[in-house]
Amino acid sequence: MKRNVCLGLKIALILGLFLNPSCKAQDKNKDIVSGTTKPNIIFFLVDDMGWMDSEIYGSKYYETPNVDRLSKMGMLFSRAYSANPLCSPTRASILSGKDPARFSLTTPAGHLPPNPEAKLGAKNGAPWMKMACPGSRTFMPLEEFTIAEALKTNGYTTIHIGKWHAGQEPYSPKNQGFDSTVGGGHDPGPPSYFSPFRIKELPDLKDKEYITDRITDEALSFIETNKDKPFFLNFWQYAVHAPYQAPLDLIHKYESKTDPRGKQNSPIMAGMVEKMDQSLGRMLDKLEELKLMDNTIIVFFSDNGGNMYDVVNGGFPTNNSPLSYGKGNIHEGGIRVPCIVVWKDKVKPNTVSDEIIQSMDFYPTFLEATNTKPNPNQLLDGVSLVELLKHNKPLKREAIYCHFPNYMTATNNLPSTAVWYKNYKLIKEYGEGENRSDAYKLYDLKKDIGETTDLSLKNQKLVLKLSKMIDNYVTNVGGLLPIKNPNYNPSAESKMGETHKFPIDKFPSY
Repeated sequence: MKRNVCLGLKIALILGLFLNPSCKAQDKNKDIVSGTTKPNIIFFLVDDMGWMDSEIYGSKYYETPNVDRLSKMGMLFSRAYSANPLCSPTRASILSGKDPARFSLTTPAGHLPPNPEAKLGAKNGAPWMKMACPGSRTFMPLEEFTIAEALKTNGYTTIHIGKWHAGQEPYSPKNQGFDSTVGGGHDPGPPSYFSPFRIKELPDLKDKEYITDRITDEALSFIETNKDKPFFLNFWQYAVHAPYQAPLDLIHKYESKTDPRGKQNSPIMAGMVEKMDQSLGRMLDKLEELKLMDNTIIVFFSDNGGNMYDVVNGGFPTNNSPLSYGKGNIHEGGIRVPCIVVWKDKVKPNTVSDEIIQSMDFYPTFLEATNTKPNPNQLLDGVSLVELLKHNKPLKREAIYCHFPNYMTATNNLPSTAVWYKNYKLIKEYGEGENRSDAYKLYDLKKDIGETTDLSLKNQKLVLKLSKMIDNYVTNVGGLLPIKNPNYNPSAESKMGETHKFPIDKFPSY
């Protein structure tokens, strides 16, 4: 009797699988050990999107209905930070879960030839520089066990689509855990937003096709093909990095629009932002069409702050106000970024978190969310956000850091390291004090998000505490430090503040 009952149940189960395709998809996504369903993961990374570059974060100029739509589906973070105010280091931090200073990648050098044998210690600098700065690696080492490699051990299909900029060959996506690549390459930005793209892994299909539309087509095709098994889609937009190009109809649309805040006013950038937003919307539509939204984690993030040093048609591409400075600077405008996380039935919809998070936190988060075993040889600086996402539990972390020991002339950045502790931020500027001693700037970001008032003289006890935390952290990660520049000449003309100019006729829009 028991045998007949069991046989009947098996037959019913088999028939159910054939008659209900969604059951088959769920079964393939099951973790055999835990019995739970493995969620798909989509990391939607925007390039150079500032904290204020969407409506939900406060822009009155850009139109981003799909970013707003996404925020209503999950948790928006008001204090999310990239590991570095420039792209290559932050991208490496997402992939590795590490502070990129651990492998000395501190500048956007991923497009340069690999330099594994280079001695990076500081030696000397230009006469106007008070400090001689260390060099930077130009790639993320292959020894790093990436989040893509980790997920593959748990049965995930992985793909990288879009910008890479984490190293030339052999430091490419295919050697960092991705089954396939669309786009990639080492360029800091696409050679052109309109085809011909001149990107090896992105063959041209249509004349003057817009690259944001094209990579979205590729992402939707991947989702459709892999809907019945767990996947990791590393969807890294080229937008909104230079070159500054947008379809003419969108440029004309924003030429007739003004920002009531009087801050953002580039029709080209607005068009690029809208195309990115359309890409996000198309992706959400596809997930809903395929009924995958119930089992997909979506992370929306930017690799650094908005660009406020390139000049397009006489103005900056965007404006990060009320944050100070922008991309390439360790102040808030360069490193505080938009972040939204969606995970249906796990993350409460339409919520806001003021918890401080950082780009390297996603690696351990994805491990825990997917029940993927960590590689014991991969040291992680990030912490899992799962309990924060599910139950709004505060993170058990004292502070976060950014080690950026480089001059960036166009952004007025000085070699520095910063720590964020509770509501305070301390910036240690190497060699900027008297007789080239170190200088400190302390801000209460809760009261002064624009970093307008330095509190270091009024709160020297806290400065001492935080400065020791900075020193200990830099030592722990093995961060390279600047030294006093033997070539320094106080009368030398400074190169700080130089800008990059991109006239409209150099980058045509169709």
